Amino acid sequence: MFNHQYVHNALMGVLLITPLLGLLGSFVVSNKMAFFADGLGHSAFTGIAIGVILNLPYPAVSVVFFAIIFALIMVYIKQKNNSSMDTIIGVFSSTAIAIGLVIMSHGGNFNKYVNFLVGDLISIQKGEIISLAIVLVATFVAFWLLFNSLTLGGLGNNWTLNKKLKAPLAEVFFTIILAVIVAISIRWVGILLINSLLVLPSAASRLVAKNSKSYVGFSIIFAMLAGVIGLIASLYFNTSSGATIVLVMAVFYFVVSLVKRRQ
Repeated sequence: MFNHQYVHNALMGVLLITPLLGLLGSFVVSNKMAFFADGLGHSAFTGIAIGVILNLPYPAVSVVFFAIIFALIMVYIKQKNNSSMDTIIGVFSSTAIAIGLVIMSHGGNFNKYVNFLVGDLISIQKGEIISLAIVLVATFVAFWLLFNSLTLGGLGNNWTLNKKLKAPLAEVFFTIILAVIVAISIRWVGILLINSLLVLPSAASRLVAKNSKSYVGFSIIFAMLAGVIGLIASLYFNTSSGATIVLVMAVFYFVVSLVKRRQ
């Protein structure tokens, strides 16, 4: 199977996407934003629908744009409102996915967009790999600069400390980065699976990490290992690459959890 160029492209894509999701996921889990990330994935449906209306071959721009708008609205509500965030996110994400489904199903054309639900890593192209590499480098630089603020933000809502470290501003930057990465990964990972690949590596990492830096490191390592093993398994068994990667990551989590319990 490794004699084919599309397999090489898919492997490169996995080695670029999974570190991004592992890095982002570590802060998603520590800041209790798993449901928010899931809502971002659902909002991509409306972005795709906007791209369909504009007759774009792949609505990347509209997906990213709508995801950022959705994320900023959520952050604004969170910082200005004491209401339950899970309820607000549920309302917005369910509305967004309904709008997207209505538009895409008009005229019976929904079958063309099924791949967005489960993703298709095999379809990744060389030009997209280069773009992902640039995004990966930029994201790691951004997180290197924001690491302390984001880490503190996950410890609680101490107003003095958060204000001193500009945590609200860091939260906005993190949310924008998360929205962009989720939006551009949807095509290859899938709307139904994106949240699993954000949460599972970080959940496993929390069981073995001894400090915040090792927590992020293990999350990235688990994500990359699951990505490579899952992709190869999906090619061998002719199954969905995204779903197979998630299953491998779930196995990692349960094995690590079992070992820690025995210890």
